[in-house]
Amino acid sequence: MRTGGIDNSQIQAMIAQLKAAATRPQATPPAIQTEQPASKVDFSQALKGALDTVAASQNTAEGLSKRFQMGDDSVNLSDVMIAQQKAAINFQATMQVRNKLVQAYHDIMNMQI
Repeated sequence: MRTGGIDNSQIQAMIAQLKAAATRPQATPPAIQTEQPASKVDFSQALKGALDTVAASQNTAEGLSKRFQMGDDSVNLSDVMIAQQKAAINFQATMQVRNKLVQAYHDIMNMQI
């Protein structure tokens, strides 16, 4: 049965996917490390690690999106949307950090000596 140009069976399949995702057990939160932190952290390595994490989340979201578009039944729409939102949030956070660093640089350069 078609309702307003959308097949009713597709709507029912989407609802079933959402219900299945809601009943899946949630992932356990990462364990808190009790080890002593490194005494010296290299800023460039920390920045590179953060950028690599953002790039990985964007690549994961893109890969899931392509698999879903190609009709892979093992990929749910909800997983694709969540991955895309995580990638977008990671990117926005990175841009905010960059903006704060640039602003701090300009503030230091404009200081009177």
